[in-house]
Amino acid sequence: MRLLSFENKMISSKQILKNNEKKGSYRAEVDSYEPRNIACLVTYQVVARVGWIFKTETVIMPAVLDACIASGMLRGFLPVLNRIGTSLFPLVVAPFVSRTKSIRLFLVATTIGLSLCFAVLSVAWSRLLNDHPFFLAIVFLCTYGFFSAINGCNQLLVATLQGRLISAGRRGRVLVLSVTSGSVIAIMAAFVALGPWLQEPNGFVKIFAATSFFFFAAAVVPFFFKEPENSFTAKSRKVSGAVQSHSFWQLLTHDRSLARLAVVAACFSAAMILFPHYQAFARERFGDTSHSLLTWIVVQNIATGLASLVVGPLADHRGNRLVIIGLLGCCTGTPLFVAGLTMVSQPVAMQWFWLAYIPLGFNPIMLRIISNYALELASTTGLQPRYVSLVGGAMALPFVFSPLVGWGIDVLGGVPFFLAGAVIIASGTLVAFGLPEPRNSQANM
Repeated sequence: MRLLSFENKMISSKQILKNNEKKGSYRAEVDSYEPRNIACLVTYQVVARVGWIFKTETVIMPAVLDACIASGMLRGFLPVLNRIGTSLFPLVVAPFVSRTKSIRLFLVATTIGLSLCFAVLSVAWSRLLNDHPFFLAIVFLCTYGFFSAINGCNQLLVATLQGRLISAGRRGRVLVLSVTSGSVIAIMAAFVALGPWLQEPNGFVKIFAATSFFFFAAAVVPFFFKEPENSFTAKSRKVSGAVQSHSFWQLLTHDRSLARLAVVAACFSAAMILFPHYQAFARERFGDTSHSLLTWIVVQNIATGLASLVVGPLADHRGNRLVIIGLLGCCTGTPLFVAGLTMVSQPVAMQWFWLAYIPLGFNPIMLRIISNYALELASTTGLQPRYVSLVGGAMALPFVFSPLVGWGIDVLGGVPFFLAGAVIIASGTLVAFGLPEPRNSQANM
C-alpha cells in the first residue's frame, strides 16, 4: 500500500511538473510574439476606429434616426439595441469562446459582418428615404440591432485575444497607441469626408459606405496575429469546463469583486442611455444644429485621444481600479453641464454646448478599461470571456428603461433625466472605491 501511495505521489508530481513546463513554454512563446501581436492589435483597432467615426454613436446614429422620424421614444431604442447586442449576446457565446484555442478567424468573420451591415444600410438609405421613411427607420433599427449583436461578439473576441496574447502591464500601452493614432486619423477623415457629406441631402449613403469599407479593411488584419499552440493550460481547460453557461450567477455570488464591478458597470449605463438625447436636446432648444455635428464629433474624438495619453500609462503603472474611479467621476460632467446650460441664454448655451462632448469622449475608454479590469479579475484565461461577458450583461440590464427615458424626455424635457443620470453615475463612482486592485493581490502571492 505504501509503495502504491508512493508511486501515485510520483505520478502526481510528474504531472504537475509537466503542466508547469507546458505553462512556462506557452508563456515564453506568447512573450516572444507579443511585439508582433501588439502591432497587429493596434493596427486593427486604428482601422476600425476610422470606420467608427463615420457612425459615432453619440451623434451620427441618433441623427440618422431623426432624419427618418424624430421621436424620443424611437431614439430610446438605440441604446437598448446596442446593449442587448454588445452585452447580452456575448453571454451566450462566451462558453464557446472559452473553449476555442484559436479565435483570429472568428474575429475576421465578425468584422466582415460589421462591414456588411453598413453596406446594407447604404443601399437601403438610397432606395427608401424619400418614399418610405417609416419603413427605413424600421430597417435601420433592425440592422442596427443585428450590427450590435455581431459587435458584441467582436468585442468579446478582441478582449479574449488581448487577454491571451498581451500581458496585463502592456494593455495600457495598446490603448494609448490605438486610441491616440486612431483618433488623429479619424479626425482627419472627419474633416476631409464626414463634414462635407453631412451637408449633402443624401450624405448618409456615402457615410455608411465609408464605414463598411473601413470595417472590411480591418478584417484583413487578424490574419497576421500569431496565436501560440496549446493556448490553454490544463488548469484553464479544467476550470473552463467546470463553469457552464448556467453558472454565471454562481460566479457573481462567489467573487465579490466581480459583483461589485457589475454594479459599477450598471451605474455607468446611465451615461450611455442618455447620450443619444443630447444632440436632439440641442436641436429642440437651439434650432438647426446640423452645422455643429462635425464639431461635436471632432471634440469627442480629441477628448478620447488626449485622455488615452493619461489613462494608458496610469493603467499600466497603477492598475485599472484608479482609472475606473477617475473616468466614471468625469462622466457625471456631461448630464450636469447640459442641465446647467438651460439656465443661461440660448446664444451662450449654443456657443458652449460642444464642451458637453468632452466627457463623452471618455466612454469608449471606460468600456475598454472595464473589460481589462475584468480580464485581470479572472483567475485563468478560460474564465476571461465569461467575466467580460458577465460584466457586459450587467451593463445591459438598465437599458430596458431606455425607451421609457426617451418617452419621458419627450413629455417632461431632458433636465430631470440628466440630473437623475448624474446621480446614478456618481453612485457608481462611490461603489468603485471598494474595488480591489488585482495586481496587488498577485504581487502578494
